[in-house]
Amino acid sequence: MSKYNALWEYVQKNKKDSFQLTFEEIMNIAGIPIDHSFLKYKKELAEYGWQVGKISMKEQTVCFQRAD
Repeated sequence: MSKYNALWEYVQKNKKDSFQLTFEEIMNIAGIPIDHSFLKYKKELAEYGWQVGKISMKEQTVCFQRAD
């Protein structure tokens, strides 16, 4: 079980084709702060029919998009 499973399930339930979450929102959903390992774990999201788009360190946001 991934440490980001709660986040992946949250993303999967979203009805939009794409949306953005802040690092703080991700921490509240996942129960852990986003860290460098997120880059490795983000590949798991494909199993849920989604992908991670742009990650902005400046704005502290992550974009999520439905996989084609």
